[in-house]
Amino acid sequence: MNRRDVIAGIGATGIAALSGCLGVLGLDEHVSSPAGVEPSISDDTGYEQTDVDSVVVERELSLGPLTEEVVAENYLTEYEKSVEMGVLGEQRGAVFTVLSTPKVDVLGREFNPVEEMSAGELVELIESNYDDIGDVSLEDERSVSILGESTPQSRFSAEAAFDGTTVDVDLHVTEAVSAGEDLIVTIGVYPEQLRSGESDNVRALAEAVTSSLEEGEPADDDDTDDDGSSDDGGDGDDGSSDDGGDGDDDGINIGSVS
Repeated sequence: MNRRDVIAGIGATGIAALSGCLGVLGLDEHVSSPAGVEPSISDDTGYEQTDVDSVVVERELSLGPLTEEVVAENYLTEYEKSVEMGVLGEQRGAVFTVLSTPKVDVLGREFNPVEEMSAGELVELIESNYDDIGDVSLEDERSVSILGESTPQSRFSAEAAFDGTTVDVDLHVTEAVSAGEDLIVTIGVYPEQLRSGESDNVRALAEAVTSSLEEGEPADDDDTDDDGSSDDGGDGDDGSSDDGGDGDDDGINIGSVS
């Protein structure tokens, strides 16, 4: 899964919906905190935390003759699992991510639309912005409890790119829940053939989300997104995503911003 692209797409949607008055009110910077999964549950399900990314999204918004720059700092925490993928062999083909995006509450009104978006709308957002995911179809919906709040977790079937090969996958998305000053969304993806085991794992991971990471789990350096697309790292070598490891992104890729 192309991590920065996912969070930049969702984060940019929230920023684009803000009115220009936010800057006038002195509310032009919004910062979320990284969230994750209880370590005991990630261990039990076989998932390893591989990355904590801070992605900064910037937008210029106009109010009459005035222009204000609104900045939102979002976080994505990723967990990966090596699974058997047939002719592709064993790959990091199961990925679970926790996205946190800041609330923007002004006089009791929430300006971040992620709060009201259904799982279907979130998936439509992902599909419309990323070239390498398609043929998305809702298959099932169930309720999960995240941070004490019941929320729908929808399962979609889809086609995704994996190391140049098209793979049928299951894509699980939860609707946003509140975590203090942030909104939390979870996304789980794995090869469809592994549904019998990974579907329950994705549910367990979602229900084990915690709004704070344990000490010693550092976030990566900030990546600033000036135009709604993601910044794939500061070295500019090949445009690939810098996931905090060796520079290779072997996980399921749901595309780059189109």
